[in-house]
Parts: sequence; structure tokens; C-alpha cells
Amino acid sequence: MNQPRTAALGPSAQAGASPASGGWRPGAAPAAFAPDDIAHLLQYVRHPLHVVREEATGQLGLAMGGESVADGSSGVSLVGTLPPIYPEWLGDRDFCDAHGLRFPYVTGAMANGIATPALVVAMAEAGMLGFFGAGGLSYSDVERGLDAIQTRLAGRTGPAWGANLIHSPNEVALEARVAELFIARGVPVVEASAFMRLTPAVVHYALSGLSTDPAGNIIRKNQVMAKISRPEVASLFMKPAPAEMVSALEAAGKLTAREAELSRYVPVAEDITVEADSGGHTDNRPLPALFSEIALLRDVLEQQHRLNRRVRVGAAGGLGTPQAVASAFAMGAAYVLTGSVNQSCVESGLSVEAREMLTKAGVADVMMAPASDMFEMGVNLQVLKRGTMFGPRARKLYEWYAAYPSLTALSDKQRKELDKILGTTVDEVWAETQRYWQQRDPSVLELAARDPKYQMALVFRWYLGRSSRWAINGEPGRVLDYQIWCGPSMGAFNSWVAGSYLEQCEHREAVQVALNLLEGAARISRAQQARNCGVPVPTTAFRYIPRPLSL
Repeated sequence: MNQPRTAALGPSAQAGASPASGGWRPGAAPAAFAPDDIAHLLQYVRHPLHVVREEATGQLGLAMGGESVADGSSGVSLVGTLPPIYPEWLGDRDFCDAHGLRFPYVTGAMANGIATPALVVAMAEAGMLGFFGAGGLSYSDVERGLDAIQTRLAGRTGPAWGANLIHSPNEVALEARVAELFIARGVPVVEASAFMRLTPAVVHYALSGLSTDPAGNIIRKNQVMAKISRPEVASLFMKPAPAEMVSALEAAGKLTAREAELSRYVPVAEDITVEADSGGHTDNRPLPALFSEIALLRDVLEQQHRLNRRVRVGAAGGLGTPQAVASAFAMGAAYVLTGSVNQSCVESGLSVEAREMLTKAGVADVMMAPASDMFEMGVNLQVLKRGTMFGPRARKLYEWYAAYPSLTALSDKQRKELDKILGTTVDEVWAETQRYWQQRDPSVLELAARDPKYQMALVFRWYLGRSSRWAINGEPGRVLDYQIWCGPSMGAFNSWVAGSYLEQCEHREAVQVALNLLEGAARISRAQQARNCGVPVPTTAFRYIPRPLSL
């Protein structure tokens, strides 16, 4: 049987043979054929550019302005026109419309309040979406954070803002209370992170307030943006909520019959953030492979469930340079979400000392270490390695936890090493731990009294939890114990901004970082656009130096 043949890449594919649509006559400026001149014109992303060909040499170049002519008297022919590129247009306009945004740009929720109310407000005022880092905070601290945001944004109509709902398998009641708080306070968007399965709390928030307009279209009051790194978890959020969970919420009086009925026609989350190799909780997966997998899964599930709501897929992890952001949009990302780079910004909740440490990080200055919130499960997160001993010390604690049934099983040498890591005695740590859980959840202490291995986990988690707080507060005597969540993108960002005004920590404003990443991504996208047309684009056109930008 004859097989279909693929067209050969012969002379017709060469730049000199590109078909022309007529002649071109220059206006104020001649066409650009020299590398430096081509790179200069590619900076003007908000203007249309013409791809032109010099008839005498067959060389392709670029031109701005001028006019097309019927004859070839100018010696230059018009091949095509590149339309303008705006940073606002790099992503999915449906995403921006759904959330009232100008830019398809999101700052992720960095736990323990590192993503501060100030960061959320700055993003909203710039037409971007920011999430408050509610994960790891007490209920009262979450309330105070929401108060600060809603006071600053009172009376504004415009971009949505959001807060983080983190999966808390060790504090199920707190997760539920925070979700109910978000519903009561009218938080418009929730970033659901670290979930390994759907919980009643996130489903309650997602479905609360479902209604229809006069035309019968489903109106959604609460939006969920699920940050995922595994297809099996993504599928849970891209489908309608499980019927049994919805029925249980309805029976408990948390959903109305109408909300339960409408839940069959909407996915739990309409925005899915594909989180690749990143700071904090991560599976260290490469973005191109993971994004392609999730995007394909989204298409399959849409066909299977015939939902009338489109799921948008965004990208996160490793996005610290314009090249990375441009590549994410080129893959089809509806939006980009940044994390690590925002921790070094002035709006970050990290101390000045910790932010300065981040500015010195390279791409290899990170490592995996045990997570405080899921310590017993062996879950790791990515942290800064340079300038701190937190990673190796946290790993040592998990090794002991996995190997021994209780604190008393440790040898005298290990107990001395443990005291050195803790910076105090085990007895003092346990006394403080008891006071903490007595106020937060006394049932935890009841379990620890019955299970010495669980008591050991609580002592070790004291160090893991306090180490992030030391970095936030800038505890001077515990610098070597700072736990700073960080991915390789931080090092890439530092290399990109070296020598520019963004190199200094005090100049790193989150909005300026965002605008420069987007502007640079637009420049790189335009350069690639011209290259795709056969124009010999110099490598300098793919470089963008940060500069102060205005909205």
C-alpha cells in the first residue's frame, strides 16, 4: 500500500523563496536587513511590522510603516505583516474576562502570610490576580489578612483577588472553618493547593452560591484555581464534584438543593494551574511534559462530561525569566503564575535578611526537605540551600523519625545532636508544643499521649514550623535554620536581572517584576514570530533587560 508522503524541505522552504504579495515602498525609515537593525525594530511589539524581501539578494528583513505598491520599482517586496503583540494578549482573554483582569498574570499564595495583603492589593491595583498566603496561619490571622485586603480594596470594581485554601490532612476542622470563612467574607477566588484528593471543604466553597441567570446560564459566585502537579489530582478538579460528597454537604445544610442540582454541570475548578518544578510543595516535574499531559486530559474530560463550562489551564513553576514566561504562553497557557521570585520582593512577608539571601541564589542552590504540614507522610518541599542548614537538618530529623519508635529510643549522641538542631532541649520544645496544641486542637495532645512516635513527630515538626517563622521574622540567631521555600526560577531570575535596577532587593516591587516578565515575554514572542517567517533574527533580539515600566 502506498503511504502518504511528507513534503520535503527543499528550496521552497528557504527564506529567499517566500512568496511576495507585491512591492513595498519605505516611509520615514528604510527596511532593516542588518542584524542590529532587525533587533531594533523587534522592540516595537505594539506596532505592526512588515516582513519584506530585498529582490536583489533575496534576503528577508523587517520594515515599519511605508506602503505597498503594485510594481517592484522599490526593489523590495512585501512578504507579510506581523500584527502587534501586547503583554495583555499573551494568555487567554477568557481568563482575564472571567476575573476582571488586564493581564494574564497571577502571584501564587506563599504560605504563612509570605504572600501578604500588600502583595494582593498591589496585584489587584495593577490589573493582575494575587493570592493571600493563608495556608499555615491561624484562623484569627486569616481573618486579619482578609480585613486588610478588603479595607484597601473597598469600593473598587475591577480585578478579582483571592486567598489560599491549603489541604490540611492534620487539621481537617481548620480547613473547613477557613473555607466557610471565605464563603462568608465573599472571597471571590480561592487557590486550592497541596490537595491530594477532594475534600468537603474545597467542594463546599466551590459550589456555594451557584445560581442561574434569566437565560438559564449557570452563574458562579466562587471560583477555584487548583494548583496541581499530578494528572490524577487534576482530573478530580476538572470534573463535577462527586455526587456522594455533594449529597452529604446538602444533608448537612451546607448546600441548597438548587446548588446541589447545578453542581452536576460544572467542574470543581475552572482554572487549573500546572505546577512544575517550584518552591515549596513540588513533584519537580518539567513544565513542557506536565503541561501537555494536563492540557490533553482537560480536552478528554470535556468530551466525556459535556460540561458547559470551559476549563482553563495555566502554568507555574520555573517562571523566573521572560524566556520561561514566553515558552509557557507558547505552549498554550491561559495564564502564568509566579511564586519564588515574589518572595524577594518588597511586598513579601519574608524578613529583609531572608530576602537578601534569595537575591544571591543560583539555579542549583535549592534542595528537597521534609514538609512540616505533611511530615509523617514523608512529603517533601523545595527550599533554599545556600546560606542555611535547614535542609540537611530537616532531613536528619525525618531519618530519625523513620528509624525509631520514640524520642527515648535515640542514643545519647543523637539526643545531643537533636538539642543542637533544636537550639534548646527536647523538654522545652515539648512544653511549648503542648501549650500550642492546647489552644489550637487539644485532641492532638491526646493522641500524642497514646503514641510516642506521634509525640516525636510533633517535636520534630516544631523545628520545621519555627524555621519558616524565623525566616519571616528575621531571627538573628537562627539564620542557619531559616526555611525559605525556593525553586530554581529564583536563580534564573537573579541571573536575568544582574546589572539591572532589579538586582537590588529594595527595588524589587512585585508589579515591576510582573510587568518586566510580561514585556520581555512579548519581545521574545515577537522575535520568534519573525523567525518563524524566515527573518534572520539575531540572538540579541531574544534578550530583554529589565527597566522601570508604567501601567
